[in-house]
Amino acid sequence: MPHYTSHYTSHYTSYDGAELAYRVLESRTGSGAARPPLVCLAGGPGRNAAYLGDLGGLDAERTLVIPDSRGTGDSPPATEPSGYAFPSLAEDLEALRGHLGLERFALLAHDAAAATAQAYAAAHPERLTHLILVCPGARMQGELPQDAREIFEARATEPWWPDASAAVQLLPDTTDLAEVRKLLLQAAPMAYGRWDEPQRAHAASEGEQLGPVPRAGFWQGVDEAARRAVLVQLREVGCPVLVVTGDRDAVTGMRAGELVAESFPNGRVRPLHGVGHYPWVDEPELFRPVVEEFLTHT
Repeated sequence: MPHYTSHYTSHYTSYDGAELAYRVLESRTGSGAARPPLVCLAGGPGRNAAYLGDLGGLDAERTLVIPDSRGTGDSPPATEPSGYAFPSLAEDLEALRGHLGLERFALLAHDAAAATAQAYAAAHPERLTHLILVCPGARMQGELPQDAREIFEARATEPWWPDASAAVQLLPDTTDLAEVRKLLLQAAPMAYGRWDEPQRAHAASEGEQLGPVPRAGFWQGVDEAARRAVLVQLREVGCPVLVVTGDRDAVTGMRAGELVAESFPNGRVRPLHGVGHYPWVDEPELFRPVVEEFLTHT
């Protein structure tokens, strides 16, 4: 029998003694409560995990555990800049696993958090039962495919496109935080399959949810040798890996997801039609069954 969903925030102690926060969305069905939880990592990088919401209703069939990375949400800032780098965030994840008492678990990561998830899988392959990477980039793979730009250009007839295009050109050289937030909202339609009310509401929170310091630190301190070492270790990851891409994702595109999937021996890509960078916002009734099928029957 369905019951009222319980949402609550708790804390765990990480490798350096930091008390970090995580949010729990308990399963809304009795059968789901019996299934292992799904740990979900937010991207950005450095974005408040609130933007994940309930991932299109994934909490219907299983409990979701959503950590706040350092300097976002209810988690304190890192004491050292290296604490924001994705390999360190992977070790925060390992501390969370121990806190939750999970011998093995399923992991979902969106956007830049795919780098954290790959670092975790490389370091702790025995801990994962399933890995789901949603709209990842391919920076870990050392490539920046151009198809995201092609997807963006293909939408030039849409009414929002001229303003979004102008914002995209200005963003790289803009340092004022208020102006950055304004431009992000102006460019936001490129991240969605369409620009309707759910998408507008979701995009409206992005500027306030981004943490400049965690964002700046995410890729720091990781040299070429370390990146290549992770890729070598990914060949030893035995769990099934699902990479979800959207054919309207003008942020990371689709080719990046293919490259990420090819890095794993058991990786496969599932492209979704009419979907941008946030599949659970654009098409929750398409996204949710794909993830649940993978978790239940793979």
